[in-house]
Amino acid sequence: MAREAYHEALKKLEDEVLQMGEMVANAVKISVEALKKRDINASREIVKNDLLINKKRFDIEEKCISLIATQQPMAVDLRKLTSILSIITDLERMGDHAEGIAKISILIGDEPLVKPLIDIPRMTEIGLSMLDRCLKAFIDRDTETARNICNEDDQVDALHDQIYRELLVMMMENPRIIHQATYLTWVSHNLERIADRVTNIAERIVYMVTGKMEEINVSKY
Repeated sequence: MAREAYHEALKKLEDEVLQMGEMVANAVKISVEALKKRDINASREIVKNDLLINKKRFDIEEKCISLIATQQPMAVDLRKLTSILSIITDLERMGDHAEGIAKISILIGDEPLVKPLIDIPRMTEIGLSMLDRCLKAFIDRDTETARNICNEDDQVDALHDQIYRELLVMMMENPRIIHQATYLTWVSHNLERIADRVTNIAERIVYMVTGKMEEINVSKY
């Protein structure tokens, strides 16, 4: 492969990572909206479309491995390719979390929610903002933004704890809602894990640029 073609292939890989990130962000957003609106059909679509996210991950992975095997990249390029392999793994897992939320919505069925969703959409908003800025930091090689995003994870952890405590009190006061309230704690847990995986991506960006692996933010929660 000529050098110009090699660098073009690297650029296309970055574009594909962004495309995958957009697919995941849409899945997360729609899964929570479907839960809130009790839109079971939309939830089923999220479950079905998770296969497309998985396929995208495998396609990118195959291209990365091919470039590593055939071009024997050194230093910065090798860090970029190995970082992409790590990033798409976390993105695929986020897609799984979105699928998990959709499956929970399907399990709840046509039951009205035991409480209005306020903090769960807030967790979603923060997590998706973190993901969007993280992917931009990936393209811009912006380690400062990546580090700052890691520190935002505590906000999501705090909301998760708040939701858990609130639902626990509700279950103690009314055991009849235990079933659904337990499902909603699982939704919150999925969103908390999505934010964790964004921090993984941010840490990988720092490694890609600096060559240093480090855990940037150890959660206080």
